[in-house]
Amino acid sequence: MTTYNLTVFPGDGIGPEIVDQGLRVLEWVEEAYGVKFDIHTDLLGGISYDTHGLPLTEAALAKAQASDAVLMGSVGGPKWDGKTDYDKRPEQGLLNLRKGLNVFANLRPAYCFDALADASSLKKELVAGLDMLIVRELAGGVYFGEPRGINTLEDGTREGINTQRYHESEISRIARVGFEMAQKRGGRLVSAEKSNVMESGLLWREVVTAVATDYPDVELSHMLADNCAMQIVRAPKQFDVIVTDNLFGDLLSDEAAMLTGSLGMLPSASLSDEGPGLYEPIHGSAPDIAGQDLANPIATILSFAMALRYSLNLGDAATAIEHAVSVTLDQGYRTADIMSEGMKSVGTKAMGDALLAALRS
Repeated sequence: MTTYNLTVFPGDGIGPEIVDQGLRVLEWVEEAYGVKFDIHTDLLGGISYDTHGLPLTEAALAKAQASDAVLMGSVGGPKWDGKTDYDKRPEQGLLNLRKGLNVFANLRPAYCFDALADASSLKKELVAGLDMLIVRELAGGVYFGEPRGINTLEDGTREGINTQRYHESEISRIARVGFEMAQKRGGRLVSAEKSNVMESGLLWREVVTAVATDYPDVELSHMLADNCAMQIVRAPKQFDVIVTDNLFGDLLSDEAAMLTGSLGMLPSASLSDEGPGLYEPIHGSAPDIAGQDLANPIATILSFAMALRYSLNLGDAATAIEHAVSVTLDQGYRTADIMSEGMKSVGTKAMGDALLAALRS
């Protein structure tokens, strides 16, 4: 029997509730596919700060680094906003985890299940059948560039500095991920940057164009990031795979997520050249509904499916989970965030029950 080591960070807010439902699906995978998961649970984010004074301890990071994959819920919340040192805020724990795992390629799918096409903020005909993937560079760019900080000038006023910085090797490696993902999908890749006003964007375009010569089977096009944002809401189904930098990827992926009906539906994967991948829902910790059995667990369950596919070589199990989500939605089960008239309103656990029933049928 194959055994996989999985580190789990339930996190803050609704994190523990949605992760619990993901672990129920994990147990089904063990039964159905004859594998075993050794689960190692630890603290991340605000709960880690409250317990240890740090949003991520060295011991927790080492545990994650030694695993086959890392699954997490969500971190942060008003409880810690402005009440902790900037370098100890819950979100810094997530940044430290990403850095410690050396994950640089963030995969954010945006697909619209047929049953939820009416829930989108756009017209049904624009989103029905939507299936795009945003590949976001995660380890560089303006979030990590130096110099950075808040400086006091001679006249007593202050300035905030963040530096957009990319080395061509960073661009090349994320571009290759984008091309490889496009090869597995529709064979089309859009590279989004701001080469018209940013030197880092100009280098980005030049490097991606050079990498394209190694992927003649992929159709590459370039698009300015602001135009890309507009096109995502004008005609989103024109996109197959988008590759972009850290900042633009952060913005474009959240925009694309809302086309699908709810942030509660969408997973993500963060991958490295080697070592475990990090899998998490893209929504926040939603502390206002924490502990009330209201949260949508589907994004976390689909994140686990991505872990099965990208880190654990269990693609058939991932496909089965994705199909079960579609079946469950077709049967009318809805948590509050995707509820519509005539559907079956359920809570977090009941949605997990429905998904497991679909898996076992």
